[in-house]
Amino acid sequence: MPTAPLDPAVVLKVDPWLEKEVPAICHRYDIFRKWKDDIEANEGGYDAFSKGYLKMGFNVKESGEVTYREWAPNAKEAVLIGDFNGWNRTSHLMKKDHFGIWEITLPPKSPGVCAIPHDSKIKISMILPSNERIERLPAWITRVTQDLSVSPIYDARFWNPPADQKYQFKYPKPPKPKSARIYEAHVGISTKEGRVGTYKEFTRDVLPRIHKLGYNTIQLMAVMEHAYYASFGYQVTNFFAASSRYGTPEELKELIDTAHSLSLTVLLDVVHSHACKNVLDGINLFDGTDHLYFHEGGKGRHELWDSRLFNYGNWEVLRFLMSNLRYWMEEYQFDGFRFDGVTSMMYKHHGIGTGFSGGYHEYFGDGVDLEGVVYLMLANDAMHTLYPSIITIAEDVSGMPLLCVPTSLGGVGFDYRLQMAIPDLFIKLLKHKTDDEWDLDELVHTLENRRYGEKSVAYAESHDQALVGDKTLAFWLMDKEMYTHMSDMSPMTPIIARGLALHKMIRLLVHALGGEAWLNFEGNEFGHPEWLDFPREGNGNSFHYARRQWNVVDDPLLRYKYLNEFDSAMNHLEEQYGWLSAAPAYVSLKNATDKTIVFERAGLVFVFNFHPTKSYTDYRIGVDVEGEYKIVLCSDDKRFGGFENVDVEKSRFGTTPMAWNGRKNWMHVYIPSRVCLVLAKV
Repeated sequence: MPTAPLDPAVVLKVDPWLEKEVPAICHRYDIFRKWKDDIEANEGGYDAFSKGYLKMGFNVKESGEVTYREWAPNAKEAVLIGDFNGWNRTSHLMKKDHFGIWEITLPPKSPGVCAIPHDSKIKISMILPSNERIERLPAWITRVTQDLSVSPIYDARFWNPPADQKYQFKYPKPPKPKSARIYEAHVGISTKEGRVGTYKEFTRDVLPRIHKLGYNTIQLMAVMEHAYYASFGYQVTNFFAASSRYGTPEELKELIDTAHSLSLTVLLDVVHSHACKNVLDGINLFDGTDHLYFHEGGKGRHELWDSRLFNYGNWEVLRFLMSNLRYWMEEYQFDGFRFDGVTSMMYKHHGIGTGFSGGYHEYFGDGVDLEGVVYLMLANDAMHTLYPSIITIAEDVSGMPLLCVPTSLGGVGFDYRLQMAIPDLFIKLLKHKTDDEWDLDELVHTLENRRYGEKSVAYAESHDQALVGDKTLAFWLMDKEMYTHMSDMSPMTPIIARGLALHKMIRLLVHALGGEAWLNFEGNEFGHPEWLDFPREGNGNSFHYARRQWNVVDDPLLRYKYLNEFDSAMNHLEEQYGWLSAAPAYVSLKNATDKTIVFERAGLVFVFNFHPTKSYTDYRIGVDVEGEYKIVLCSDDKRFGGFENVDVEKSRFGTTPMAWNGRKNWMHVYIPSRVCLVLAKV
């Protein structure tokens, strides 16, 4: 049954300000529905179309028979070569069909025994019309390995472990979290030692930490294979291969299954915005042409990233990318995706040298790459159709309207977008402003500035802020004193006291006011010192900054434990009251002179005093719901490294039925300098 046209009234119900843009929105929807209907007519729908990995690449039957298929229309001859045939370039010729897909089937060596040994090396050798011979790693290969002592170029491996070595998933996927509290992590840096960490170590050492801290979602970075470690996983060479730096595919499956046993949802950081330009171990120039998976010429190259750009208007490219998403969901049991570089995908200028003013004409004019937007619509629509509980997050700096609205309503179909302006603002404040110069109006506006009805992921800092050349919030706040005065055996200096206080306040403010989900990059929960820098030529290939110093938070004599404890308390309180899944907060006060912010969300009252020196006794705040209130979280508690100026156990605050700051009632609270309180009804 053909997909119905978009009803303009549906779009205007979401956002009446889009009236002028309705024709453009309906036009892109028409392109989307044509693709959807064509996929239905020619492939049998999303389900079959996104299972390309069961046809392409290597597929082994129970009998041991293996079939290999590869899309390489420019080649005039193709041969499967590898350890299994002594790299013979004539013995295993492949046949080409009229779609440009090459195929070969190898009978089993004996019943149930594959002709290609498990974990042996393999390639495709092709002859071009020019008679040049080229050799490539199979585009759909699921395992590649690198031996840096020999060469940085990857080897393709035929991954087909015996049945008793294949990981069997034991635990069901957890239900979709109402409030996503996301722990962004990179397996390789997750050890305190100067080396690459492993899936096994992450499963054993890091998953219990994440669970104990009260996070319910993990976002795994740099899993899709990338030849250059320092690219942070953003120069993908092999889209179906889990990075072998950290271990085997079976060990990654064990990691995800163990996370599910802890009720942790696991998201993959997926890179479909571009691909590494590597030829020998990537998919660039795969069949000798510039335009197989990518646009040819300048349109197919990203100037800043020095990488290749996909041709989202090509049928086989869509099969490759949508099957890639399905593969990670099925084979590894991921629960969703954070799509990297969405801004680059949606605009012809890729966001390079472009500032977005927020004017709607910027999102629906000539600068929009409709093919990129429609691919994202198809990907979201397909994955949400096949997996109703999936989570998809967009990394978009532009503020595209309808990005997080279902495709059926004219949207792009994501569940969340990243609130990228928030961490940028805090870096600006800490870099360029003294504490008394903080503009609370600007701060609150930035935290609240999101499209109504579209969910946002709020974060105070992410991996971007920790990369070399910048610093974590903790390092901006405390800098070199983190090396000398983070011990409880040393006096609490003014810099450390300020740093601990503001670190807690900033994170709670963003957590409670900034969005409908919360994100933390691993280590930042305890104020990880220093920055993040991967081994590269410029630093002597050092791992010193490419690790997480768990030792400092595990040391009971160091003050990092206080920040860690506050992070845990914050998450567990959200689990109890659910402010992330509640309606946006009502801000009743942002006093520029007093440096105070007061807001209500999910029945809680949040009170912040950012003043560097002034404490306030009997400070009057407005609240909507009358009654008696108690403190359920105070950043000044001793267990959070505070001075314990507030008596949390005995403090009670009663309301007076008189309007104040736009609320029906008021009450007096004691709020010390650089302290935040969360109040709940008794």
